[in-house]
Amino acid sequence: MRLPSLTHLRCFEAAARHQSFTAAGEEIGLTQSAVSKKVKELEVDLGFELFQRVGRGVVLTAAGAGLAQDLAQDLGGLRSSLQKAVAAGAGRSALRIAVLPTFANRWLIPRLPDFFDRHPEIELSLSTRLEPFDFAREPFDLAIHYGSDNWPGARMVALFGEQMVPVAAPEFFATHRLAQPETLPKVPLVHLDSRSDAWGNWFREAGIQGQPRQDGRYFDQYSMVIGAAVAGLGAAIVPFDMVTGELSSGALKQLPGPGLRSHKRYYLVHPHGPVSDPMQKFKTWMTRQLRRKPE
Repeated sequence: MRLPSLTHLRCFEAAARHQSFTAAGEEIGLTQSAVSKKVKELEVDLGFELFQRVGRGVVLTAAGAGLAQDLAQDLGGLRSSLQKAVAAGAGRSALRIAVLPTFANRWLIPRLPDFFDRHPEIELSLSTRLEPFDFAREPFDLAIHYGSDNWPGARMVALFGEQMVPVAAPEFFATHRLAQPETLPKVPLVHLDSRSDAWGNWFREAGIQGQPRQDGRYFDQYSMVIGAAVAGLGAAIVPFDMVTGELSSGALKQLPGPGLRSHKRYYLVHPHGPVSDPMQKFKTWMTRQLRRKPE
C-alpha cells in the first residue's frame, strides 16, 4: 500500500496521545481544524475509522489504538535515526537512553556536565520509560531500571542499592520537635503512592511505637515528594541519593534514626550483542559516578 504522509501520521499520533485535536494542534503548530482534516484524510487513505467522535471530543477506536501504539514506537525509531544522523554529520555519536524521571532529574542530569566535558563527541537523548520494554521494538541504546534483575532479553549492570532516609524542612523539623522521633506518629507525613508502606517499615526499624499517620499528602513521583517536603507539607522518607543537594544546602534536615534499605537496585540495561564505543564510555562513566557526589 502507499504510505501516508508523515504530516498525517504525526497529526494522528499526537491526537491519539492527547485524545484531543486541539492539544495535538498546539503541539505541532497547526489549528484544531487542520489536525481534524488530516486525520480524516488518513482515515480515508486507510479505509477505516481511527476515532469515534463523541460529543465535542474524540475516542480512539480499537484499530486506532493499535495503530497509535505501533506508530509511537515507529516515530520514536525515526526520531532516533535522525538524531544519530545529525550527530554523525557533526562528527559525533548519539545515544538514546530510557530513564526513570526522578532518577534523571535528581541523580543523572546534575552529573551530565562532567560526562559532556569528558566526552564532547557523544550526544545524549533521554526519554521516560517506567517499565521494562523490548529493545528490538523500542529505539533505545540503554536504559536505567529500578527493581529486580528481571529484564528479559537484556544485560543488566547493577549500579547501586537504595537507602531511604526521613527528612523534613528545617522549620517543620523544629515546629514538630523531630529531634525526638517518638513525636512522629502525630506528625503530618508525605507519602509516595507506590511505597505507602515505607513509613511503617521505618517506624519498625527505628523502634517507634504507634502507627504513622495515613492522612498525609500522597504523590506518584519522588520529585513531588521531595518538593512537598521542602515546602514544609510534611516529613518524607526518600532515597538518600536523591536529596544530597537539599541536605547539603540546608533545604532539608535528616531526622535521627536508621536508614531503610531496599532489596531492589538501580541497573544500567542494554540489549545483548556488541556494545558500541559510545555505550561503553557511558557505562564506564556511570560506574565512576557511583563514588562521587554531585557538586
